[in-house]
Amino acid sequence: MAKSTKDKDRRAVVEEMRKQQQRAEKRRTRTIFIACAVVALVIVGLGAYPLIKQNQAQAGDLETLGVSASQAACQDIVKKDASGSSDHKDVGTPIPYQDAPPAFGPHYPQPAGFDRKFYAPSERDDLPYYVHNLEHGYNLLWYDETVAKNADQLAAVKAIASKFEGNDLTDKFIALPWTEEDGKAFPDGAHVALTHWYADPSDLSKQEGVWQYCGKPSGEVVAKFVEDYPYTDSPEPNAM
Repeated sequence: MAKSTKDKDRRAVVEEMRKQQQRAEKRRTRTIFIACAVVALVIVGLGAYPLIKQNQAQAGDLETLGVSASQAACQDIVKKDASGSSDHKDVGTPIPYQDAPPAFGPHYPQPAGFDRKFYAPSERDDLPYYVHNLEHGYNLLWYDETVAKNADQLAAVKAIASKFEGNDLTDKFIALPWTEEDGKAFPDGAHVALTHWYADPSDLSKQEGVWQYCGKPSGEVVAKFVEDYPYTDSPEPNAM
């Protein structure tokens, strides 16, 4: 009888130990599952963050994007007599531009495509294509490497460009990078430049390059610039 009781006690102890081990295994499994879920959420969140940030940046009217005009640290408009209209050079021909960035000059026979409004540094083609766009009445927003390395400012540039993704001639706008390989730096304190190739609609012989340099991207500044310098005031306003 005593032996039977001892066996029962031993079996009870073994059973309790087995149950404790099972509970411990369940806790470990639950802990590992939770940890994996947290890691997965973090990975998904990090991947989605740039898209969420860009969507937030694009919300609102053009005038609300980026910083306000008063915060953009813009310099006075600069104008120079322009030349180079219809001066086409063979694709691949080196064309030096004295200004940073160019607002006029000789260019390749083909402009950059109408549909694309934003170029990252790795996506941009040679400058003479975009100078041809200027001849067609485009307003170009150039951003330097300081903006390219600033996530918030680059998101603002993309958001500004997205407001011109239509099919109308009024959507002649491109945002593109200016790098140290392209030429000299922007004036001190400037990291954004707006350019336009102006031609008097009543006398196309009267042409000017127009620049406005700013410290930060501003939709409010862009809105005023494209209003003051519409595509119609250019050497070839009806060309795409």
